[in-house]
Amino acid sequence: MATVPAGRDKYRSFLDDEADSVQWRHGGPPTYDVVNQLFEQGRTKEWEEGSLEEIVQNAIKTWEMELSHKVRLQDFKSINHEKFNLIVNGREGLKGEEALKMGSYNALLKNSLPKEFQYYKADEESFESSHEAFRSAFPRGFAWEVIHVYSGPPLIAFKFRHWGIFEGPFKGHAPTGETVEFYGIATVKVDEGLKVEEVEVYYDPAQLFGGLLKAPPISISSSPTHHASACPFHSSS
Repeated sequence: MATVPAGRDKYRSFLDDEADSVQWRHGGPPTYDVVNQLFEQGRTKEWEEGSLEEIVQNAIKTWEMELSHKVRLQDFKSINHEKFNLIVNGREGLKGEEALKMGSYNALLKNSLPKEFQYYKADEESFESSHEAFRSAFPRGFAWEVIHVYSGPPLIAFKFRHWGIFEGPFKGHAPTGETVEFYGIATVKVDEGLKVEEVEVYYDPAQLFGGLLKAPPISISSSPTHHASACPFHSSS
């Protein structure tokens, strides 16, 4: 949970550290210039440098970067490898290797609803297909910010916001050009070295999919005689 040193990304640590010895998923460290711009334009809070809120925000961005772009768990510097556990909406926790294999989207979107009621089937998605689906929907990236921190280490509780501009197709649904967002609550438990031992996240997936499934399927929306019906996950509030 240390502050991010000066380098190629002011919101994420370890992009420059030992870059040659890390096995990167796409051959080298990622760049976040586009999503950083979206974040800076759309964030609702601007925290003072070195504040607990900024440290928590940047630490979670760093962990997400490692989960999405590093191939080997041994290269992760943000977590306690032996104790790490990810719990989402009260489901059974995922250890580091399990989360790495699934990828961040599948880990966060997996649910136990019957298949016919699942608006996203994480069990049928690979790491690559899940990331491609959201890259397609949010070409400018899927930004994330801390809204409020309620407690400090070793058990950090906070509220967060996740958002993007829906400018590309998602699972056959046409883009709307609107902001799609959801809010959630999370706790992060850290060890004496401030490495993450456990992340517990609670949020309502319907907030996300209400925006992504708002438009009709592309094959239907292209028909001039079609009139879209209301999405059961969309709220006008």
